[in-house]
Amino acid sequence: MSTAAALARLAAEGPEPDAADRALALRALRDTAAAAAAAHGDPIVPLTRHLGPAGRLAAAGHVLDFDDLHMESTAHISVVCVPAAVAAPGPDGRAERAYLAGAAVMARVGAALGWRHYSAGWHATCAAGALGSAAAAAVKAGLDAAGVERALALAVPAAGGVQRAFGTSAKALQVGFAADAGLRAAALAADGATADPAAVDQWLELAGGGPVDPAPGPAVPGGLAVKMYPCCYAMQRPISAVLELGLDPARVEAVTVRTPACTLQPLIHRSPRTGLEGKFSLEYAVAAALLDGRPGFASFTDAAVRRPEARRLVAAVRTEPGPGAGGLLEGEVEIEAALRGGGVRTASLRLPPGAPRRPPTAAELDAKIADCAPALAADIAALTWPDAAAFAAGHLPAPAG
Repeated sequence: MSTAAALARLAAEGPEPDAADRALALRALRDTAAAAAAAHGDPIVPLTRHLGPAGRLAAAGHVLDFDDLHMESTAHISVVCVPAAVAAPGPDGRAERAYLAGAAVMARVGAALGWRHYSAGWHATCAAGALGSAAAAAVKAGLDAAGVERALALAVPAAGGVQRAFGTSAKALQVGFAADAGLRAAALAADGATADPAAVDQWLELAGGGPVDPAPGPAVPGGLAVKMYPCCYAMQRPISAVLELGLDPARVEAVTVRTPACTLQPLIHRSPRTGLEGKFSLEYAVAAALLDGRPGFASFTDAAVRRPEARRLVAAVRTEPGPGAGGLLEGEVEIEAALRGGGVRTASLRLPPGAPRRPPTAAELDAKIADCAPALAADIAALTWPDAAAFAAGHLPAPAG
């Protein structure tokens, strides 16, 4: 059986979602809606008029980098699969099942691509996302396993994105491309387009992936990490560690960050000049945590990144990468702050708040939703899958194409 056939069978004929899957799906819906709602007024939103309905919602949900992450695949699953499940043609009552089908495919494909794919510079959200979106859209449309299989193969040509996009509009837009690609592939499959399922296996090999495990089980093996700060997931742990120190930034003379080298992979901007670049800078993560306490949306504006004290602190950060090649939460991070007038303070951290093994509390989730969309917080906190399409059309930023 080809990889496409096995994944299609899992998506179209897999077991009914259990309580844990449904809870994950509901949290993913609300978290994605909150992240997208927060993008109202962002300069990327007008640009998304060039995308399709799923792509517009996906790009808006990703531009602030506040959406959830699957650690095993290093992929932002929900910001692709929620828009695909919501925007694809089909009954609204099938949207939850479509999300879980897409998430199951995306998680397994992303895990097969693995850290080798990500560390080579690929954006795994886009690579695995095109197939995840195709599965979600095909299940929403009611296609059988053979139809889902064709949709997966038809999504292959669009399955790719690169990390050099990080810190630019292209990062969110290429996530939107992946979401749109899945809807297009499912529509073509529904209309009878043919495709060779072996294309999925060939693409996996070319992209450096290994075998896909299509075994039934949790829709998203390992669960999803929820971000507590609106920036790259690789910054969540160092920010949390710095916050534990509780330092007056004016007293900080120098900061040394010791962390496995693999945890620095997406942090490509050593001296950021824009808010978007600041979301992918370890140095700015330290500066923002020292200056702002809990970094929020205001921490990642162009003006915030260019603050003189932020520039001083960015220049004062030194990184000592250690061994490790296992992902963004490999090992632990250690922060050593040298203080003016003498003295050193240290903190170390293994898991940041919101990690799958340190899940957010209900209060933390409510606070995040309130930060993202104060006027819509109650509606998002009560949002359910049957209402998702109407809510997105009425409240989320998605300009007409």
